[in-house]
Amino acid sequence: MKYYKKSAMFVLRGIAKHNPDMAGILLASGALSGIMSCMEDFDAGVKESAIWAVGYIVKHNINHADAIVSAGAVPLLKLALQEPEVCLRQIAAATLSDIAKHDVTLAQAIIDAGCVSCLVKSLPNPSPKLKKNILCCLSNIAKHSLDMAETIVETDVISDALLYLGHPDLSLRKAAACLVCEIVKHHMQLSQLVVNTGGIGGLLEMISTSDETIILPAILAIGFISSECEQLALAAISSKAVEVLGKILQTNYSDHIKSAVVWTLGQIGKHTPEHVERMSQQHIFLVILKLYTSPESSEDLQQKCKGMFKLVLKKCMNTKALEPLLHLAPPEILKYVIGQFSQILPTNARARRLFVISGSLKKMQEIKAEPGSSLMEYISIVNSCFPEDIIKYYSPGYPDALLDLVDQFVPKVGKDHLRDDDDPEDTELAAELNAPPKKGWQACS
Repeated sequence: MKYYKKSAMFVLRGIAKHNPDMAGILLASGALSGIMSCMEDFDAGVKESAIWAVGYIVKHNINHADAIVSAGAVPLLKLALQEPEVCLRQIAAATLSDIAKHDVTLAQAIIDAGCVSCLVKSLPNPSPKLKKNILCCLSNIAKHSLDMAETIVETDVISDALLYLGHPDLSLRKAAACLVCEIVKHHMQLSQLVVNTGGIGGLLEMISTSDETIILPAILAIGFISSECEQLALAAISSKAVEVLGKILQTNYSDHIKSAVVWTLGQIGKHTPEHVERMSQQHIFLVILKLYTSPESSEDLQQKCKGMFKLVLKKCMNTKALEPLLHLAPPEILKYVIGQFSQILPTNARARRLFVISGSLKKMQEIKAEPGSSLMEYISIVNSCFPEDIIKYYSPGYPDALLDLVDQFVPKVGKDHLRDDDDPEDTELAAELNAPPKKGWQACS
C-alpha cells in the first residue's frame, strides 16, 4: 500500500508543479484530503512524497497556500521537522518556507504552531541543504514585520547565520545573507545587534570571496544597516565597505549587482559631510559618473546613479570632490553639483578663491543652461558670489573681445610727442661718447 501511496503522491506532485491552474484543479477535485492523509502516514517515504506534493501546490500563490494551511498542514509539517530522516526535514522546511513567503497571516500561522523553535533546533544538523531550507524559511517569516523579525532574533539564530556567511556551500551562504538582510531592514536596534555581533565584517568577507550569483542580499544588508543612523554608516566605512563595493563597480559584474552597490553607497554617504568626505577619498564619485554616462549601463543602473548623486552631493562640503564632476558631469547631474557650490561659496572666502584658481569658475561660464531651469538658477547664485569684472574676464569670448578693443583703439599721442632723431641733446651726448680718452689715462698692463 505504501508504494501505491508514494506513486499517487508523485503523480499529484507532477501535476501541481506546472502552474497555479493545475494546482487549483487538484484542490477543487478533493485531492487535498488524500494528501493530508498521506502526511499522517507512519511511513517516512509516504510522508515525504505527500509533503513534496504540498510544496508544489503552496508555492504558486496565496490562495493555494491558505487552503493548505486551513486544512491543518502546518502542525503536520512541524511533526515532520522532528523526524530523524534528514530528507523529510529538508522538504518540510522548504514547504514551510513556501507557505511563509506569501503574506503575514500565513507566516503568523507558522509562528503560532511553534515551528520556529523546531526549525532553529535543526540548524546544527550537518546537512547544508537542511540548513539552507531552514534559513530560507526564517527569512520568509522575518521579512513581513518587525514583530516577526524580533521573534526570529529571540532564538539567537543571528550568530549562526553570520557564521554560515563563510560556509563552503554557496547556496547556504546566500540563505544566511538573506536572513540577515530581512532582519536588519526593519529597525536600527536589529541592525545594531548584527553590527555588534560582527556582521559587517562577515558580510563584506562574503562579498569579497563569492561570485555575483549570491552576493546581492549581502550588499543590500550593508545598505539597510548603513541607512539607519550615522554611527552604523561610519562602522561600515571603517570596515572598508566603500573600498570593497567600489571594486565591484570597476569589474565585470551584472548591472543589477552594480545598481545594488550604488544604492548601498548612497545609504552610506547620505548622513553627514564626514561620510561624504571619507567616500570621496576613494574617488567613488568619478566611478559612478562613468557608469551613469556609459551607453552600456541599464536604465535602472543609471537611475540609481542619479539618485545616489542627488542624495549624497547635498551633504558634500569639500569643493575638491565636487570640481571633477563640474568638468565631466552632464547637465542633469551638474544641477546637483552647482547647487552644492551655491550653498558653499557664499559663506566661504577660501573656497571662492580656490574656485577661481582651479578653473572651475571659467568652466561654469561655459555651461549652457536653459533659462528658468534650476541649473540656471544655481549658476546665477554662484556668479553673484564674485565681482562682475571677474565674471566678465572668465566668460567665453572675453579674450577675443579684448583683442578687438586693441585693434580698434586709436592712440591719442600727438605729432609733437614723436621721437626726433636730430634732438640737440642727443647729438651732444653722442659726440661726447665718441671722443677719445683724456690725457693721463694709461692702459692696463
